[in-house]
Amino acid sequence: MRLRNVKGSQERILDNKYAIQTDGQDGRDYRGLWRENYFRNDHPIHIEVGMGKGRFITEMARLHPQVNYIGIEKYSSVLVRALDKRETLEGDNLLFLRMDAEDIDKYFAPGEIQWIYLNFSDPWPKDRHAKRRLTSVQFLERYGRILSPEGGIQFKTDNRPLFDFSLEQLPLAGWSLEECSYDLHKDGPAPDNVMTEYEEKFYRQGNPICRLVARR
Repeated sequence: MRLRNVKGSQERILDNKYAIQTDGQDGRDYRGLWRENYFRNDHPIHIEVGMGKGRFITEMARLHPQVNYIGIEKYSSVLVRALDKRETLEGDNLLFLRMDAEDIDKYFAPGEIQWIYLNFSDPWPKDRHAKRRLTSVQFLERYGRILSPEGGIQFKTDNRPLFDFSLEQLPLAGWSLEECSYDLHKDGPAPDNVMTEYEEKFYRQGNPICRLVARR
């Protein structure tokens, strides 16, 4: 996907109280302190890794005010679009974190996160890039280090090869599959499901959406 640079995006992120840019900052300043220093409550924390323009996580925060949400995005030019959606949210239960997902266990403490969402992640189709896929064993191990004992992940994609790869990776990383669908919206929009921008587009085109839920 080609990303268009948005002029002033980094400055806007730095000036926004709901966005954190981690460049050059020590993860220890955040690790284990999200509830105390940022949300100031004891609600569970859910994160979306690679949140894109933020439609999914903003709507989740709106529907579930009793949950704290953190959207993680690597690119400033994408994150600023999520800030626009954030302005429509009245609650204080949503923060954005600009960082590379490879550093996720540097910014969250063991057991600090209750749930992780992965939506339409980059498939990295070449075999030599397999470890960069957000459902690879390498990333599953990182998630396992920050999830609470009852925590888990939800993954959605329209990319069947990536979905099959993900199913293969789960047992290799010691995870258990709890739910699996190869056509989530076969009988119409799935109940209790918030669509991303991509998901709605693919659904309207008739493309099947795959979803899995897994726990350690």
